[in-house]
Amino acid sequence: MNSPSSIQGNAEFVTTRREFLARTGTGFGMMALAGLANGEQPHAPKAPHFAPKAKRVVHLFMNGGPSQVDTFDPKPMLTKLHGQPLPVKNFRTERRTGHAMGSPYSFKQYGQSGLPVSEIFAKTAAAAADDLCVIRSMKAEVPNHEPSLMLMNCGDGQLPRPSFGAWVNYGLGTMNENLPGFIVMCPGGYPIVATRNWRSAFLPGAYQGTHLDTKHTDVTKLIANIRNSRLSTSEQRQQLDLAQALNARHLKARAADPQLEARIQTFELAFRMQSEATDVFDIKREPKHIREAYGSGTHGRQLLMTRRLLERGVRFIQVWSGNGQPWDNHNGLEKNHRKLAGEWDQPLAAFLTDLRQRGLLDSTLVLWGGEFGRTPVAEYPALNGRDHNHYGFTCWLAGGGTRGGYAHGATDEFGFRAVKDVVHVHDLHATMLHLLGLDHERLTYRHAGRDFRLTDVHGNVVKELLG
Repeated sequence: MNSPSSIQGNAEFVTTRREFLARTGTGFGMMALAGLANGEQPHAPKAPHFAPKAKRVVHLFMNGGPSQVDTFDPKPMLTKLHGQPLPVKNFRTERRTGHAMGSPYSFKQYGQSGLPVSEIFAKTAAAAADDLCVIRSMKAEVPNHEPSLMLMNCGDGQLPRPSFGAWVNYGLGTMNENLPGFIVMCPGGYPIVATRNWRSAFLPGAYQGTHLDTKHTDVTKLIANIRNSRLSTSEQRQQLDLAQALNARHLKARAADPQLEARIQTFELAFRMQSEATDVFDIKREPKHIREAYGSGTHGRQLLMTRRLLERGVRFIQVWSGNGQPWDNHNGLEKNHRKLAGEWDQPLAAFLTDLRQRGLLDSTLVLWGGEFGRTPVAEYPALNGRDHNHYGFTCWLAGGGTRGGYAHGATDEFGFRAVKDVVHVHDLHATMLHLLGLDHERLTYRHAGRDFRLTDVHGNVVKELLG
């Protein structure tokens, strides 16, 4: 394999490495290559705007929209009116709906806080009720999956915008140059609207999420091409030097090309990941009692890998229920919500307990929830499923400086509309950035002639959620 400097007949390559790096111009291509010599990383750790409570984020995304009145927002009035018309004027939903549908599950108070939680999340509540900061007054903008997913993940339901994880890595940088700063786990492939959920959009491509299909347990399938069976490490390095030299030359003629910059950085990261990723995703290295606590299912495996990634400095991790819309239970809700919650309950309890015992929960901000909630009335005509509801739904935070054992805001007595201390998705984002030491109004990026931010021109920090 020839090195870049040995290529003959092209003066662009007949140069020393130092001269070559200096001539490749600014941008991530130059920084990625310079990092080889200087040990620098293009998104090295950056100082927050002020002292943070949290250093990292875990977003547990229940795609499809879990029902608030069947999980963390009990509504006895629905049980009383089960099967009867709901006495609410101007009640509009996406589809034709029927009568009031009481929750098929019982609720119980947990912890010193007495936080009420559904039986389908009994293990989570028993282990961590006093760590949960439940927001019962969430509000989105439309009752459709695609725009609501984009709003929750990117701060805008219509236009292409950088994802929350990309903004966090742009603002704070990574804490481990050998692993991606933003990792996305979704078993079975991509969720609805696919990579748009973790895109970097107009931010540099180095900040986009790295997807892992966590249905696989073999690290060679979990991360494609993580090992090279034909070349040694030194031979791979030589091969990469050549490719990067060609990429840098290409970039010089196309200044600030985000796709090319992302490619350069991705090649470097992929090379560095070979040793560390093989270790971090091998959960067999964990003691047996830890693996048993998380359980043998997919979500237990995802959350155990998440904890191992947090320990190694990964800044933002998003963990999905699966591809498609698993929680979108327009019918068969009693069976399907119980099944889905059952797959998450033990792993969630183990994860929050594990973080607390290892001293990680205080500095890790955990978000649980979907893109919206569900209606208090049933889909027409049967009483066995619920429609989409963006007017009022629930998510919860834990750790990272949040107020544990606390329920914030309220929906009406039926659980349809947020009526007290309403928290828009923009407010949630502003609050989470605040906990990370970032002022959401100052975290901006100049693009197309104006400054953009995750919350656009909206959002307020909800101080009541702060511990």
